[in-house]
Amino acid sequence: MTDPDRLKRVDALLDDVLPPPPLRARLRLAAGLTQQEVAEVVGVKRVAVARWELGQTYPRRPHRAVYLHLLNRLAERFPEAAKQDEGMLTPVSEGGSG
Repeated sequence: MTDPDRLKRVDALLDDVLPPPPLRARLRLAAGLTQQEVAEVVGVKRVAVARWELGQTYPRRPHRAVYLHLLNRLAERFPEAAKQDEGMLTPVSEGGSG
């Protein structure tokens, strides 16, 4: 028999995946947002957003949840920008900054 809590943890893990770094920047640019504006909303410094978009570092909790929510909303609003790398996901467990 499968433990329901384990299934929920698997779902949470799969739902907590960031798009690849180039797509993060493309979504932000499609919305006409600056790195500074994203940083202010997420609660980090601009350099953290720059590093996330370059794939040098990955957001940590609680910033990761806010950043992921922003990216998901941008992908909904700008589907053409999101389609270019569709299916390519980056795990967020690597490193961390912000």
